[in-house]
Amino acid sequence: MASITLDRLGKTYAGGTQAVAGVSLDIADGEFVVLVGPSGCGKSTLLRMIAGLETVTDGTVRIGARVVNDLEPAERDIAMVFQTYALYPHMSVRQNLAYGLQNRRMDKAEIARRVDQAAAMLEIGAYLDRKPRQLSGGQRQRVAMGRAIVREPAAFLFDEPLSNLDAKLRITMRGEIRTLQRRLGTTSVYVTHDQVEAMTLADRLVVLNKGCVEQIGAPLDIYRRPASVFVAGFIGAPAMNLLDVSSAGGVLHLDGRPLALPGPKDGPVTLGLRPEDLEPVAPGTAGALDLSVSHIEELGPQRLVHGTVAGQPVIAALPADAPRADRLSLGFRADRAHQFDAATGLRLG
Repeated sequence: MASITLDRLGKTYAGGTQAVAGVSLDIADGEFVVLVGPSGCGKSTLLRMIAGLETVTDGTVRIGARVVNDLEPAERDIAMVFQTYALYPHMSVRQNLAYGLQNRRMDKAEIARRVDQAAAMLEIGAYLDRKPRQLSGGQRQRVAMGRAIVREPAAFLFDEPLSNLDAKLRITMRGEIRTLQRRLGTTSVYVTHDQVEAMTLADRLVVLNKGCVEQIGAPLDIYRRPASVFVAGFIGAPAMNLLDVSSAGGVLHLDGRPLALPGPKDGPVTLGLRPEDLEPVAPGTAGALDLSVSHIEELGPQRLVHGTVAGQPVIAALPADAPRADRLSLGFRADRAHQFDAATGLRLG
């Protein structure tokens, strides 16, 4: 096991396209860090630079005490799990697990011990003599993870390993990955665009946008106190409601009506309200939002009510027994409201 340190890491492709811009990050020994962001934000490029699959344009990568910028992937003591499994189709599961160790000319008894141990840990012992085509997607992903485990590396790198699985199996597998990582205590860096996956797996999240770090922190800290409009809109399902409001006389106003919220200096503000922090109140309640309902999604324990407030889209996550109407008055707790600078998108206060 080892720590991973990124110091002002950058990647610029020929032609000047910058994929990663000056990322600095310290990952502690045994920590599970998730890189999350939309497609094209640079998260997979960042992971591939750690792995040695992409050259580093600027900055340094350290794994443990070593600067590894110029080392080949095989020399970095890492193991990578891909979304495509990358199994050898002509080999059995046992042969797939053992192949990398055989290339390292490891003792046969030690190879057998590691393969059997990984198979037991991942509950794939019954499949050791099968070929990959005889396995389900979840079983193939377990084999891919087993191939990484048998190497006993300093760090695991996961590149969207669950994206090819169906929704139900993804939930099961992400729980297994987290349990396995805690049992092994191996430093892990995990890439995903799925913010629910990121929230449930990570010790810390690194939220990326256009090659830059928007925020680093524990999942709940980022959820409760997003540093920017981008983070507020990306982390959370359904996404945070972001409303264009104005501050005048120390109070926020929406479409000319005062809200029960103090405002900064006069000017435009972006107000953020989580859907679950909205609740029905009596019509005419001071500072309430007047929601014109467009449609409702019934989810069993709750319903998502979609509509507009002053012409701006809003989603409210309400209890299943909440009133149904074409118009609703919605209140919210002031201490759960978020304010962002309308020009910079950065958090206020």
